[in-house]
Amino acid sequence: MKKKGFIFDLDGVIVDTAKYHFLAWKKLANSLEIDFTEEENEQLKGVSRVRSLEKILSWGNKTISEDRFKELMAEKNEDYLSHISKMDENEILPDVPRVLHLLKELQQPISLGSASKNARTILERVNLKSHFNAIVDGNDVSKAKPDPEVFLIAAKLLDINPEDCIVFEDSVAGVEAANVANMISIGIGSEAVLGHAQHVFRDFTEISNEFIKSLIEK
Repeated sequence: MKKKGFIFDLDGVIVDTAKYHFLAWKKLANSLEIDFTEEENEQLKGVSRVRSLEKILSWGNKTISEDRFKELMAEKNEDYLSHISKMDENEILPDVPRVLHLLKELQQPISLGSASKNARTILERVNLKSHFNAIVDGNDVSKAKPDPEVFLIAAKLLDINPEDCIVFEDSVAGVEAANVANMISIGIGSEAVLGHAQHVFRDFTEISNEFIKSLIEK
């Protein structure tokens, strides 16, 4: 059987930590008297912490000192970490373990490709870390998606050519990054949002074992 590299984003693909980001950003925004909605939270998906805070400040027309900016970023992260410290295997999104087990059975190399700096902690909390041959997270990259850096590093660590890699992503920026890297992009979420991916599924329950095998054989 051929070898392909399978790269998974974390938030919204393996686990739904978006809700915890939302709660933490909302608390921070409200403390600055800035309104923060779920629609705005959507715009922060796959975006770095620095850029996210810049966006929130611009939405609220606020300017703050550099020191206060750093304080707020640390506060947001502490708040977020307090949520994820309570995570367990129940947080894994439907059918993700089935797909990971199948890939392991078929001896396909698997990597994480996430902007999250807490990715390793989360994988440990939900007991999935051992499934990954490589982990690339926010600590390993200097450029945020849609720059393909995170996926190109993952491909290199798996020792697989980029064009032989398959990326599972739930964000517009992530799908763009996969496309720029010349990888097969699979959107997890809404067709209306992720229509620029080569394939789109609502979640992993729609992805059959046959489809995974067909990706390997391509």
